[in-house]
Amino acid sequence: MRPGYVLLVALACLPAAAMAGETAPFDYFDANRTMIKRGVQAVLTCNGLFTSHRSIEQVFAQELAYMGPHIGDADGGDYRIHEDLRAVEIGTEDNGPVMRAAFRDGIGCIVLAPDQDLDDIDRLPRVGIPPPPVDPATLPWPDGDRVPDAPLPPRVDPVALTAASDWAFERPTPEQFTLSLLVVTDGRIVLERYAPGVDRRTRTRTWSTAKSIAATLIGILVDRGELQLDAPLGIDWLPQLGSPQTDPRNAITLRHVLQMSSGLYPVDSFGREYATGSGLAYWAGASSVDGARSRGLVRAPGTFWDYENYDTLLAVYAMKRTFDSAEAYRLFPYRELLGRIGMHNTLLSTDRFGDFILSSQVYTNARDLARFGLLYLNGGSWHGARIISPEWIDFVRTPAPASSVRGNDYGGQWWLVPNDRDDVPADAYATAGNRGQYVIVVPSHDTVIVRRGLDYRAQGFDRWDLTREVLKAIAPRR
Repeated sequence: MRPGYVLLVALACLPAAAMAGETAPFDYFDANRTMIKRGVQAVLTCNGLFTSHRSIEQVFAQELAYMGPHIGDADGGDYRIHEDLRAVEIGTEDNGPVMRAAFRDGIGCIVLAPDQDLDDIDRLPRVGIPPPPVDPATLPWPDGDRVPDAPLPPRVDPVALTAASDWAFERPTPEQFTLSLLVVTDGRIVLERYAPGVDRRTRTRTWSTAKSIAATLIGILVDRGELQLDAPLGIDWLPQLGSPQTDPRNAITLRHVLQMSSGLYPVDSFGREYATGSGLAYWAGASSVDGARSRGLVRAPGTFWDYENYDTLLAVYAMKRTFDSAEAYRLFPYRELLGRIGMHNTLLSTDRFGDFILSSQVYTNARDLARFGLLYLNGGSWHGARIISPEWIDFVRTPAPASSVRGNDYGGQWWLVPNDRDDVPADAYATAGNRGQYVIVVPSHDTVIVRRGLDYRAQGFDRWDLTREVLKAIAPRR
């Protein structure tokens, strides 16, 4: 690739007004933004009511708080809730497309395309998740939800732990709203706190914490030899070329997309995440797979870090291609991960074509995420049975080469302690999702920290500050 080529491509994509430093006179994505905004409201309302089992008042006050003005309010407006169908409709045809979302068993809510209506719900996918063999309420933690009342471990300071809890919940701004905080040390729950109206059963959206779950599922297949980190993805790229074997995107490997350095044209960055790109799959009924395969290469793979949902979705598509049937693909997460470690409250959502949107759309509760963190803390084993290998954990914890300019803060779909932080252990690593969804694993302290939030606008809740505060109460493991 010639020097300056990337810069020229980037400049060519900008409006002339932007190049001249002027405000663009017309937003060519305005119709998309309206459609996506209504789709956001449809999906979050549907999941809030039928996946999280929250009230419409809670949905408007918290689930929808981050998206700015929305249609209607808790008392009514241009939206309709269909309890019998477990579906919602947002808007009217008079002033834009009506966006709809419907709950599907084993999946959560799926957004429909603008040209679909409620009669299309029965054609949406569903997943028949087998029920747990034993009622989780009767099983002891961590396989179940029976938590004994026992003294704290000697290396936990109860006063400092309470102070950390108060720090997480009593924020200086209402825009940071903590739903739950859970701390596990020595395999035991030493702190569990919920906001009013929330309990251990409440499922909320993980946002990008889902990416770390996706990486775990992919790691299972890499450990089995069914996927290779450094082999080409084997994707059938779009648009289809007359000579697909010469497509430069064939150089992209699984490692590249997991490390957010595919080199593909950015579509979720630069303020466009609610105008185009993966937003069309998340909120408007487009195919997550087709969108992920439709970007052109603008940089050499592995050379530039760019946080893109579609990079994760390319890895998920590569995972899908290892299965012989849609049923095997959709049951794989439950058979090989979630069901094995007691994550029975977790739903992995799909688009309307049945492809997992594992870059963002997972609904779960704090205890299930704590189980997920424990799997990593325990080196990838659960009761002695190997689920992921220590080598895979090493991979996700190793800084992506292209993240060096950022302080080496990103591995393989997990976030790492940046170079400039010396107030938390360097061995800590974390998931991170919009609105403050964190699972923080700290091996040196044998600790997992889970924080769920519904932050909005400025947000700004810092996961490493939370780690610092919690670890003031927990002495390092000897």
